Amino acid sequence: MSATEQTQDDLQRIELGIGGMTCASCAARVEKRLNTLDGATASVNYATEKARIFHPPSVTVAELIAAVEQAGYSAHELRAPGENAQSDGGPAESGSVAEEEQTGPHSLAAMRHRLIVSALLSVPVIVLAMVPALQFTNWQWLSLTLAAPVVVWGAAPFHRAAWTNLKHGAATMDTLISMGTSAAFAWSLWALFLGTAGHPGMTHPFSLTLGTEDPSGALYLEVAAGVTTFILAGRYFELRARRNAGAALRALLDLGAKDVTILHGGQEIRRPVAELAVGDEFVVRPGETIATDGEVIDGRSAVDVSMLTGESVPAEVEAGDAVVGASVNVGGRLVVRATRIGADTQLAKIASLVEEAQNGKAAVQRLADRISAVFVPIVIVIALATLAVWWGVTGEPASAFTAAVAVLIIACPCALGLATPTALLVGTGRGAQLGVLIRGPEVLESTRKVDTVVLDKTGTVTTGKMAMLSVSAVHSADEADVLRRAGAVEHASEHPIAAAVADAARERLGDLPAVTDFENLAGRGVRGTVDGVEVLVGRPAVLAEAGYAPAPTDVWDEVSARGATVIAVGWSGRTYGLIEVGDTVKDTSAEAVRMLRDLGLRPVLLTGDNERAARRVAAEVGIDEVIADVLPAEKVDQVRRLQESGRVVAMVGDGVNDAAALATADLGLAMGTGTDAAIEASDITLVRGDLRAAADAVRLARRTLSTIKGNLFWAFAYNTAAVPIAALGLLNPMIAGAAMAFSSVFVVTNSLRLRTFRTALR
Repeated sequence: MSATEQTQDDLQRIELGIGGMTCASCAARVEKRLNTLDGATASVNYATEKARIFHPPSVTVAELIAAVEQAGYSAHELRAPGENAQSDGGPAESGSVAEEEQTGPHSLAAMRHRLIVSALLSVPVIVLAMVPALQFTNWQWLSLTLAAPVVVWGAAPFHRAAWTNLKHGAATMDTLISMGTSAAFAWSLWALFLGTAGHPGMTHPFSLTLGTEDPSGALYLEVAAGVTTFILAGRYFELRARRNAGAALRALLDLGAKDVTILHGGQEIRRPVAELAVGDEFVVRPGETIATDGEVIDGRSAVDVSMLTGESVPAEVEAGDAVVGASVNVGGRLVVRATRIGADTQLAKIASLVEEAQNGKAAVQRLADRISAVFVPIVIVIALATLAVWWGVTGEPASAFTAAVAVLIIACPCALGLATPTALLVGTGRGAQLGVLIRGPEVLESTRKVDTVVLDKTGTVTTGKMAMLSVSAVHSADEADVLRRAGAVEHASEHPIAAAVADAARERLGDLPAVTDFENLAGRGVRGTVDGVEVLVGRPAVLAEAGYAPAPTDVWDEVSARGATVIAVGWSGRTYGLIEVGDTVKDTSAEAVRMLRDLGLRPVLLTGDNERAARRVAAEVGIDEVIADVLPAEKVDQVRRLQESGRVVAMVGDGVNDAAALATADLGLAMGTGTDAAIEASDITLVRGDLRAAADAVRLARRTLSTIKGNLFWAFAYNTAAVPIAALGLLNPMIAGAAMAFSSVFVVTNSLRLRTFRTALR
C-alpha cells in the first residue's frame, strides 16, 4: 500500500530533531530522502530543525534516522511534551534541541566565537584593501596571514557542508558560499605566488564594481575574508532570532511544576511531579504552581491563569471547581485531586497544538522549498555563464572572475527558506501566549478569505447559565415580596431555573424565609408553604390548572414577547408575579461582535433556541441575521447553506453539537471552555471563553499571513534583482556577501515583529 493509499490512522507518527542543516535546501534534501522510504511521508522544517514523519510500522525509527544520516545530517527522536513531563518529572523541550543550543557545533556560543575571531582578523584585511593609502610595503602578505584562518577555519562549516553535499551529488547554499570564498582565496594565492601581486610595493585599488586591473596582480583576500565574516554574522543573528522565535513555546513548557506535595495517608509528601497519578490528592500552597489538571476538593483561592489564557484577572475557585496545571495559586491553600496527567493535560495539549502548527507548511512554503531545491544548480550555471561571457567579451579574466564570484554569493536564497517558517513560528508562539491556538499554516489562508462568522448562542455569545432577568408584580403585589416567596420555595429545588431564582433572591434580599411542606411537581414547578401561606411557582399552565387567577393579559404579552422562559408565582388563589429567566449574554459579547464587524465579517447567530429568545440575544449584541429553532444535526446544513450562497464561513462554538459544524465551516473556532469534541474539530482554539478572542485570533492569523507574504516578496524580489546586477558586474563580491546576509536577517527580524502583537482582551 502506498503512502497516498494509506489513511493517516494506518500510519505511525514520529518527530525527529535534525542536526547540521544550514539552509532551506538542506531541509528540502532531508525531506526528499525521507520520502523515498516506502510509505513514509515527511515534512522538514528548517526554522524549527524538526522532521515530522508519518510512516507504516514496517519502517522503523532506526531506518528513518539512518536515512537522514545518509543524506549527511544527524537525527534523534523527539518525545511529545506530555511524555517528557512524565518521564523527566517536568515539561521538556518537546522537540527543541536545547542541549545543542548550548553546546553543539551549531550552538549560539560556537557561532558567536567563530564570528568574533573571524571579524577581528577580517577587519584589517578589509581596511587595507579599501584604503590604498594604508597599503605599506608587503601589506599583501599581512593580509594573507590574517585572511587564511578566516577562510580555512571561519568558513569551515560552509566547506564541510559543501563537501558532504558533493559526496551525495547535491548542491545547497553552502555550496555557493564555499565555492565563492574558496575561488577568491585560490585566485589570490595564485596572484601572490605565481603572479605579480606578491612584489614589494604593490598597491591595489578598491572598487564596488568590476575593475580592469592586471589579473596576475589582482587580490581578493578581502572578498574571501569579508564574505565569510558577513555570512557568519548573518547566520549568527538568524540563529539567535530563530531561538528567540521559539521562546514562547519553551516558556509555555517551562510553566509546569517540577515537584508536588502529595497527600498520602494524611501525610504531606514532596515528590517529583512524574510520580503523580490520576486520582491522587495534592496540596497547593499560595504562590505555588498547580502540578496538573484537577478538581478542587478543599479550600478556596484565586488562581492566575494568565500564561495559559492571557486573562489578567485571577479566577476564583472553590471545592468542585476545575483547575489547570501550570496555573499559579495566588490565594489560599487548596487540596486538588488530579484528573489528568502528562500528555493529557491542557498544557501538554496546548504545546502539541502549537508544535503541530509550527511544524506544518503552508502552500506558499512548499513552493519556496521547491524553488530552493533547484535554485542552487541554476545559480552555478549562471555563474559559469557569467565567467565565460565576461571573459569572452572583455578578455579580462579578473573582471570575469569577480562577476562570477559575486553571482555565487549574492544568489544564496536563505531568506526564501526562512520566510514562512519563522513567521509561523513567531505567530503561533505569540498566539499561545495570548490563549489563541492556531492548528496549522493552512488556517492562515482561511482567515483571509472568511466573510461571514456564524456564532453559536449558548456558551459562546451567552454564559450558558440560567439567570433571573426580570420580576413583574401584578394584582397590587410588591416585586420584593414576589421574589422573596418564589426564592424561598425555589431554594429547596435543584433545577437550574430554580437555582437562578433563588440566587437572585438571596443576592437582592439576603436571607430567605424557611419553607415547609415542599413538593416538587416533576419539572413543571414547585409548591411550598412560606410564612403559613402556600406558594406555587412554575409554568403559568400549572397555576391555571390549580385554579389560580392568571396575570393580566397585557403584562403576560409584554413579558413573553421577550422570548425568555417565564415562570409564574402565586398564592391565595391568584397569580401575583411573573419572573423572567434566561441565558444571560456575556459582558464582552457586544464588543466582540463590533470587533468582528470591523474585520469585515458579517455575524450570524445560530441556535436551537426559539426565535424570540434568539432575537432578544441578537438585539442585545448587535446581530441582524438570526437562524433559530435549529436542531443539532441541522447546524451543518445551515453552514453548508451559507457556503452554497457564496459566503466563506467561520464558525464559533463550544458544544458537542457544534463539532460537526466547526469541521464543515471554512474556519472553525472552538471556545476552550467547551468540549474536547468541539476543540478537536476546530482550526483555532480560544483557550478562554471570551468571544473577543475570536476577533483577536482572526487578526493574529491575518497578520501572520501578511508577514509571510511580505517575507516571500522580499526574498523573491531580492534574488530576482540581485543576480542580474551581480552578473552585470555592478557588485563587488564582498558587498554582495553583506547584502545576502542582511536579507536573511531582515526576514527573521520582520517575523519577530509579530511578538509585539497585542490582544484586545484587557
